[in-house]
Amino acid sequence: MTLPMVAVVGRPNVGKSTLINRVVGRRAAIVEEQPGVTRDRKDLDAHWRGRSFRIVDTGGWLTGGSDLDRKVSAQSEKAMAEADVVVFVVDVTTGVTEEDDQAAEQLRRSRKPVILVANKVDDTGREPLIWEAVALGLGDPVPVSALHGRGSGDLLDRVVDELDKVVPRDDDQDDAAAEAERAAAEDEADHDVSVAIVGRPNVGKSTLFNRLIGDERSVVHDMPGTTRDSIDTVVETDLGRVRFVDTAGMRRRAKQAKGSEYYSLVRALQAVDAANVALLVVDATEGVTGQDQRLAERIDAAGCPIVLLLNKWELVDTEQKAALRYEVGQKLGFIGEAPVLTISALSGRGVHKLLPALEDSVAAYRRRVPTRKVNEVIQAAQQLQPAPGGARILYATQGATDPPTFTLFANRELPRSYMRFIERKLVEAFDLGATPVKLRVRRRAS
Repeated sequence: MTLPMVAVVGRPNVGKSTLINRVVGRRAAIVEEQPGVTRDRKDLDAHWRGRSFRIVDTGGWLTGGSDLDRKVSAQSEKAMAEADVVVFVVDVTTGVTEEDDQAAEQLRRSRKPVILVANKVDDTGREPLIWEAVALGLGDPVPVSALHGRGSGDLLDRVVDELDKVVPRDDDQDDAAAEAERAAAEDEADHDVSVAIVGRPNVGKSTLFNRLIGDERSVVHDMPGTTRDSIDTVVETDLGRVRFVDTAGMRRRAKQAKGSEYYSLVRALQAVDAANVALLVVDATEGVTGQDQRLAERIDAAGCPIVLLLNKWELVDTEQKAALRYEVGQKLGFIGEAPVLTISALSGRGVHKLLPALEDSVAAYRRRVPTRKVNEVIQAAQQLQPAPGGARILYATQGATDPPTFTLFANRELPRSYMRFIERKLVEAFDLGATPVKLRVRRRAS
C-alpha cells in the first residue's frame, strides 16, 4: 500500500513552495519572489500526528499563456487528479483572481476533498481578508502564514482528518516512515541549541518567535519537525545555531484537552522535553496565574532550564511592577535561580538580553565536571554536614550532561533532605544556576 497523496495547487506566487517547506520541515522546494519558479511536480514525504503521506508541490496553475505555462498547468491538473486530498492555496494580499475562480471550478467538478488555504495571513490584521475566498465555493478557508508558520499546525490537522476519511491507515508503513523521520531529525539537530517558547495562549509567544527569527539574523533552514510542534526554525546567532520552537498556547491539562487542542498540547510538551532551554512567557499585565505555575512545574520536571520572560512590561505601571516581582518570587520560587527578564516582544524592548541569558543557561546545561572536582565538593559537603544515621557517600561521578547528572555511590540510603543539601552544594560549586541537577544513588558496601 503506497502512501496517500496530498497535492498543493494554486496559481503562481501564492506561497505553495513556502508552505511545502514548512510542512516537510526543510527547504526542499526553491522559493523566490517571482512567479514560475516551480515547474515540475515535486513529491516529498511528510508526517503528522502519526500519519505519513506524500505531499506534492506543483507549478502555478494558469489558463492560456505560453506553451510552457500550459505544460506546467497540465502537471498541476494531473496532481489534482491523482491526489487523495487537495490543498488549494490563495493569496489574501491580492484577493481572489480569475485564475483562482477557474481552478476552484475544476476542483468542485473533481469531487475530491479540498482544503482551501488563505495564505500570507501574517498577523491578525489580515484575518478579515480570508472571507473573500468563501465565494470560491470550497468551504471556509484555513488562514495560514507559510512564511512564519502561523496556522500550519491547524492546517495539517485538517489534512490528516481528511486523509483518515478517504484512505485507510497502514500502521506498519506509518511507523517506519515516522522512525526514519525521527532519525533524520535527530542527526540534524544534534549540534543545535533547542529553545522552546512556552506559555498560556495570547501571552505573546508568536510575536516573540517572529522577532527572534527575523531581527537581523539569517534563517538557515526549517528543521524536520512535523512530528513535534508546528513551528521550529533554525537561525544563526552569536550563540551559534539556535532552533527556536514556537509552541501552542497551553491552557489546560492533557487529560482535559480534546481534539486538535489535545494534539497541540502533546506537541508543545514534546518540544519542552526535547529542548535545551525553555522560555516561559508570562503576561505581565495579568501576573503569575495558576496555569503559569503548572507550566513551570512541568518544565522543571523535564529537567529543562527555564528563562522567565515577563512580556508586555511596558503596559505595567511602577507599583504593579514591584508587586509582580514579589509575586514571581512567591509563586515561582521553586525554579530557583532562573533568569527573569522584562521584555516587550511587540516593540523589541529588552529582547537583546535574551541571548546572553540563553548562553549562560546552555553552558550550565551542558557542563561537564571532572570526577576529581566532584569528589572534592562531596567530601567538603560531608565534612561540613555529615549524613544522618551513619550514611556516607563513598564516591561520586558525573554520568551525563543535558542536564548535569551525578551518580553517588553510598553505603546506605540517603534522606531526601540530605540529597537536596548535596544538590545545592554541587550547583553552587559548579555555577549551575537554574539548571536542574539529577542525582542518582547506588548502594555499595563500605
